[in-house]
Amino acid sequence: MEAFPGKEGLTILRRLLAYAEKVFQFSGTVVAGVADRRLQPRIPTALVVKSVAVLFWARMGSLNALELAAHSGFFHRWIGQSVCSADSIGRVNALMDAEGLRQGLHHIYDRLKRNKALPDHGGIGVAVLDGHESHTSYLQHCAGCLERTIHTGNVDRTQFYHRQVTLMLLPAARPGCQPIRLLLDHEPQRAGEDEVAAALRLLVRVIGSYPRAFDLVLADALYATAPFFNFLLSHDKHALTVLKDDRRNLYQDAAALFATVPSKAGFYRNRPCLWWDFPDLLTWPQVHTPVRVIRSLETYSVKRQLDGKDELKTSDWVWATTLPLQPVSTERAIGFGHQRWDIENHGFNELVRGWHADHIYRHDPNAIECFLLMAFLACNIFHAFFMLNLKPEIRKHRTQAFWRIFMSAEIYAGINPAISP
Repeated sequence: MEAFPGKEGLTILRRLLAYAEKVFQFSGTVVAGVADRRLQPRIPTALVVKSVAVLFWARMGSLNALELAAHSGFFHRWIGQSVCSADSIGRVNALMDAEGLRQGLHHIYDRLKRNKALPDHGGIGVAVLDGHESHTSYLQHCAGCLERTIHTGNVDRTQFYHRQVTLMLLPAARPGCQPIRLLLDHEPQRAGEDEVAAALRLLVRVIGSYPRAFDLVLADALYATAPFFNFLLSHDKHALTVLKDDRRNLYQDAAALFATVPSKAGFYRNRPCLWWDFPDLLTWPQVHTPVRVIRSLETYSVKRQLDGKDELKTSDWVWATTLPLQPVSTERAIGFGHQRWDIENHGFNELVRGWHADHIYRHDPNAIECFLLMAFLACNIFHAFFMLNLKPEIRKHRTQAFWRIFMSAEIYAGINPAISP
């Protein structure tokens, strides 16, 4: 990367880029490891990767918005030329090698781990797994689209959609800092398979690349299946999933115990709770080990908007897990169970609303996969920079929307509107 002149007054986007180069060797390792299938490329792959990274960091939302800012002085100082056209960026991503982007994600994890920025939870590394539907359409479709029939009145319509399974690492928080949650990888769901099959294919790749990154995988009730549990057990990992299906023998036996065995009082985030914890249940013989069932009945108050009065509510959670009672106490296991929501709140919701990751930049299965992996790269680097490089006084009382506008302003400030694009 070319050095930006004058470190005094260094603006936040340029400071982010300098941090990415210093800590992650962004240009020399992450970007240089990405290739594509073009035989005689006229546009360097590195130029496309860097341009898309800025697209996500500035939250531009579309390739056309990036093309409008292509002649900004910011790009001339960083990549040495203007950004190529939106069509060219989409075409290169359709031919890009996704494995190179995954290696870049692994490099970011490796550097943060070496810098002690990803502590575990008292000796237990935690990851969470879930599926996400990125978009739907009745008209546009590609070779990677899934199909389903939607019944609307007297008409049946074919809807096309894409679904991916994503794995997020959930480290503990460093003292005085929020945890840095890392998006490690995703796997597109293929036609004719369910979400769990795509998740198992993802786990095969992730465990091979990150064998010691996590010990426990969290998931929702869809993953409470014997193949999922047995796969993790065969790789020396533990599973913790929501248990909802009251038709299961395991659930029925646990429900009978809930009714007869006294609960234990506890607290979760200042909520008074009633806890039940039954280890070593044998009523799920398809799983190759006894299963532990935990229940948490939680009471909390919500202030109603209409009259401002507090209303008491309860939530009833049941989990199935292979975690042993020692050293994982009931309180710790319940905390892990609630962490499953991190992939919704800090993963999918943030990616969609803040990073425009659900936008289809080019409707091609390989392009969709690569754009999402580059969103993961940009998101991971930004959060590492935000938590580890910016001082608390700078972060205080400033939302991510503020930093989005601030970084976009740096790009648009370098455009001379009098010059025709």
